[in-house]
Amino acid sequence: MNKEQETRAILAILEDTYRGSVSALRFDSVFQLLVAVILSAQTNDNQVNKITAELFRRYPDAAAFAELTPEQLEPLISSCGLYKNKAKNIIATSRLLMERYGGEVPRNKEELTALPGVGGKTANVILAVGFGIPALAVDTHVFRVANRLGLAQTKTPEQTEAALCAIIPQEKWADAHHWLIWHGRKICSARNPSCERCPLAALCAYHRQTAAAG
Repeated sequence: MNKEQETRAILAILEDTYRGSVSALRFDSVFQLLVAVILSAQTNDNQVNKITAELFRRYPDAAAFAELTPEQLEPLISSCGLYKNKAKNIIATSRLLMERYGGEVPRNKEELTALPGVGGKTANVILAVGFGIPALAVDTHVFRVANRLGLAQTKTPEQTEAALCAIIPQEKWADAHHWLIWHGRKICSARNPSCERCPLAALCAYHRQTAAAG
């Protein structure tokens, strides 16, 4: 099996295994998704969902968040990492959305990444999950799994995004993001990956290397 055939086989197994997977974050609007993704940096999705259940009940939209001060928001999100910086960014972003976009989230990457606290990964999640626009966000799970499987051989998330977009059909970019995330969560963990029950073990570059090393 050559490299191209192996890549197609890996993607087919990922799709078959994780077909229908969606974001673990809970939200009722694109704005709420944006806040949840900002909160998710260095914090797992389950913890974010615990925070946002009450947060979004009290403050459902950009207009409500724009009225807050960091001192008011910080205690409500203090159980997630970097909460002081996140509070400032969420409020600043909410105010900017009210001033420029009538409280709505913009639909293009350039405008999204101009918002405080929104980088390329977050922007891609908003485009793909929030708007259904083809984009492939690379978080720590996607970066790790793609490079272990040999779908990418890259040093940065940006390079990984480019490598994946080159081998995955555009219409499947958003889905592939979820396939790789869920594989990283369920099997290919950062420490002690469960190679013995991985459906991709026979095709995985990392597994071949570790097996050869004894």
